Amino acid sequence: MSEPIVFVDRRNTDCAKWDNLKAMFGEADLQAMWVADMDFKVPACVLEAQRNYLNMGAQGYYKVPERYYDAFIAWEKARHGYAVAREHIRFSPGVVAAFNWFIQIMTDPGDAIIVLTPVYYPFLNAVKGNGRTLVMCDLVKRDGLYTVDLDKFRRDIVENNVRAFILSSPHNPVGRVWTEEELKGMLDICRAHGVFVISDEIHHDIVFAPAKHIPSATVGDYDANLVTLTAPSKTFNLAACQNSIVIIPDAGIRKRFDAYTSRLCMQSGNPFGYIAAEAAYTHGLPWLTEVLSIIEGNYRFVKETLAQRLPRAEVAPLQGTYLLWVDLSAYLAPDEMKAFMQGKCRLAFDYGDWFGGERFGSCVRMNLATSRALVETAVTRIVENLRA
Repeated sequence: MSEPIVFVDRRNTDCAKWDNLKAMFGEADLQAMWVADMDFKVPACVLEAQRNYLNMGAQGYYKVPERYYDAFIAWEKARHGYAVAREHIRFSPGVVAAFNWFIQIMTDPGDAIIVLTPVYYPFLNAVKGNGRTLVMCDLVKRDGLYTVDLDKFRRDIVENNVRAFILSSPHNPVGRVWTEEELKGMLDICRAHGVFVISDEIHHDIVFAPAKHIPSATVGDYDANLVTLTAPSKTFNLAACQNSIVIIPDAGIRKRFDAYTSRLCMQSGNPFGYIAAEAAYTHGLPWLTEVLSIIEGNYRFVKETLAQRLPRAEVAPLQGTYLLWVDLSAYLAPDEMKAFMQGKCRLAFDYGDWFGGERFGSCVRMNLATSRALVETAVTRIVENLRA
């Protein structure tokens, strides 16, 4: 049975996406197309479970039930064919926190860490903010599709004595869902050169056929040097619940992780996150199915409209995530983007240079997890102002 998807006008609700525009962009009256969360009400099953907990009345210390773990394990097995062992699962309040923790646990100051650019900018911030050396390996386009140049990837690792790799899978912001061959190529290189891999798979449920997400941990024997990070936050719009999942197959790495989080006194989260995750993984599939249809429809609208009216715009094929990478370099130089998007179009995007430097400055990342009306308004403003 399907579940109706309810659009929420989040203005004036203390929403970071809409009510933080002034602080982030210097103007409050922009249309927000940035930040990777949805403008949709969460699944009804989540609200019901949270209401039941609130109606119980007491909000004291919480014991995480085994059914929370069972729900996640069942979801991963059914959706992705990944048989996650219960003893491998750990908590973090967010995927960003988790990859920062692993940088501190598994590398030393000054160590080189590689990423595939353009990439989710907290990766870049984490490497630099923790005093490590950032190595950026740019993705390449082949037949219009972004992919990794494995020869360059290997060369960058060897020449910079790279100690860790933060992998985005599916890749944010270019929307690639990696093939098994691509994953094995990257992971084999990392294993051969002693590179620790942090696989950020937070978008792994937002995938569009015929693409299929393949968990990094399932393509070979990489347990000794790979951890996986994921969460229900992107899948079910639950970022506020601050409940993310860390999967650590190697006992030695788990021991180091447990010692680190014990020192932080950060080994579990709040009840609302666990309750929301359990409900969503157990009953939320009909909601997700409807949301995926909305996102895919928004993508096709943007792609077809730009193909007709701005034919030199390059729209990255959206295999996964709800984040669309649009290259407008045929129309705008990097130093023109802000004045055009904000000044003329009154839109707020994640700008391309945030994802790895000025060479991506003529690109924007567009959030498609919103109403068709907002997507149409954004595209119409861009087209009309560029064609004026």
